[in-house]
Amino acid sequence: MPGRWRRGRFWAVGKIIGIDLGTTNSLVAIVESGIPLVLADGQGRRLTPSVVRVPAAGEPVVGWEAKRGRAAHPETTVTSIKRFMGRRGDEVNSIGSAPAYAICAEGSRPVAVPLHGRDWLPEELSAEILKALGTIAAEGMIDRPEAVVITVPAYFNDAQRNATRRAGELAGLRVERIINEPTAAALAYGLGSLKEKSKVAVYDLGGGTFDLSILELNEGVFQVLATCGNTRLGGDDIDRALIDHLAEQIGQAGGPSAATDPALWARLAEAVEEAKARLSMETEVTIELPFLTPEFSFKHTLTREQLERLAKPVVARTREYCLKALADAGLASGDLDQVILVGGQTRMPLVREFASGVFGCGDAGPKLNTTQNPDEAIALGAAIQAGILCGDFSGMLLLDVTPLSLGIETFGGLMNVIIPRNTTIPVKRGEAFTTVADYQKEVLIHVLQGEREKAADNWSLGRFTLEFEPQPKGVAKMGVQFEIDADGILHVLARDIKTGNEKLVEMASAVEVDDAEVQKMIEESVEHAFDDIEERRWIEAKLRAEQTTEAARKGLEALGGELPEEQRAGIEMALAEVKALLAEKEKGGTVTAASLKESNARLDSATQPLAELMMDHVMAEMLEKRGVLPG
Repeated sequence: MPGRWRRGRFWAVGKIIGIDLGTTNSLVAIVESGIPLVLADGQGRRLTPSVVRVPAAGEPVVGWEAKRGRAAHPETTVTSIKRFMGRRGDEVNSIGSAPAYAICAEGSRPVAVPLHGRDWLPEELSAEILKALGTIAAEGMIDRPEAVVITVPAYFNDAQRNATRRAGELAGLRVERIINEPTAAALAYGLGSLKEKSKVAVYDLGGGTFDLSILELNEGVFQVLATCGNTRLGGDDIDRALIDHLAEQIGQAGGPSAATDPALWARLAEAVEEAKARLSMETEVTIELPFLTPEFSFKHTLTREQLERLAKPVVARTREYCLKALADAGLASGDLDQVILVGGQTRMPLVREFASGVFGCGDAGPKLNTTQNPDEAIALGAAIQAGILCGDFSGMLLLDVTPLSLGIETFGGLMNVIIPRNTTIPVKRGEAFTTVADYQKEVLIHVLQGEREKAADNWSLGRFTLEFEPQPKGVAKMGVQFEIDADGILHVLARDIKTGNEKLVEMASAVEVDDAEVQKMIEESVEHAFDDIEERRWIEAKLRAEQTTEAARKGLEALGGELPEEQRAGIEMALAEVKALLAEKEKGGTVTAASLKESNARLDSATQPLAELMMDHVMAEMLEKRGVLPG
């Protein structure tokens, strides 16, 4: 690959860069001579604040300059936009937003930020950050990079991943791969520090998101065993608790209200961020905010103890995700070799102590690994993945997983799982289905995500129809194929097997899964497991019973007069028994699936003579048509 010297450094042309598009800060990295490096801007800064200011005229201002002007331009300076990626308006209340800038949130429409008469989508604002990172990379390269690997939280859904991909495209970059942040971190740590057959937990607490992933290294292959997390849990929540605390102190001292003063909110946010960083190394800091009004200045001493008291409820929320990921991987904490800490919030002593306690780190447990810069590990992993794609690391392979089951709704309102949760991706799986009504012209494909047995208890990802050549029920065959690509994006293919008519749908504009409810979904699936299984058994038994009763009814109407009285009476008695059980259940009775199956089996047995008679008639008609028998 050709290359050229620039600024004392040799870069290969056509390199793919890696980007950590973070909630608070973002970074860009590249592999040079087999070594992943985070790139610095012209002033030697490797972190780029994920802050965008949109002036009334001119181009958006990004990074450090935008952050410095936040207090002066609070209404037009956007922070933590990552939390709104791929989100709908009706989700904003549960996400929370900084009061310093407005949010346009209307029903199912995408969240937008109104600025100077224009609604900016989150991916458009993120694209400005990516452009700035691309410029940093271009400083050390011959040309502006065209291809990129971008990291996302493991629990980002299809809509959020597609919004991230769109942001890259808007920035003029070809997005080669989207990978999960904990997986990228494991790649960064794995190059030199992990032994073969190592099992590691990646505890990733960033500014806006939390992920816990369990990975195993085996012969150069990183396989994700399980992942769990929350894309609305992170350092921003600690910042908000601190801001609320300081705002209360200001109010008690007779100062202005932060709730109605965007400029004060912005100043508090800056002060909190600085104080939180200093308290990772110091036991107390003094916060000074002069001239909040011409007559009022604020000074307050904040101790590490106070910070930890405010932060503890946020940090404690990560425990359930850690335990769930371990359970999903079928491991105990003692089975782990290392616990890797990633994300700027893991610098806090409280977080390190908490993670160590959850996983039992120490002499008898896994090692708490803090050898990498927690701010940079994800970007370095993205660069390594870019290097893998470029062939720089031929001996390494990354295998990720899908965090929730995917399937379609089948007759009776049940979910048929096609790809179970924690399946390694990329993956392609399919099943064949048939029609349930005579001469159907089309079938509705309802794509679902979740862990419950009934379709209504899972999340809808989208619906589309496939046209059929009309045939009797059970004759037409349809193949449904799910493919999750390396970016974790779902593609659904439905095909009429007879005609070849098919439809391919990418779940890009699908209804987003509210991933703040993901953990609730998983917990409910466990809580209601026995009830759900019983409900599924009942529905399946009911469908079979309805088919049997309908066939028996039609058979009796057509040929019942040809049966001996005893056989006809037996069929009618068995038929009445099944109908009675169905009616009792409909009224709220305690009829079990097992009792209905037994009753339906007796009906099936009783109708055997009728079935034989019907078959005789069919054969006779066929022979008559062929002229074998006289008409």
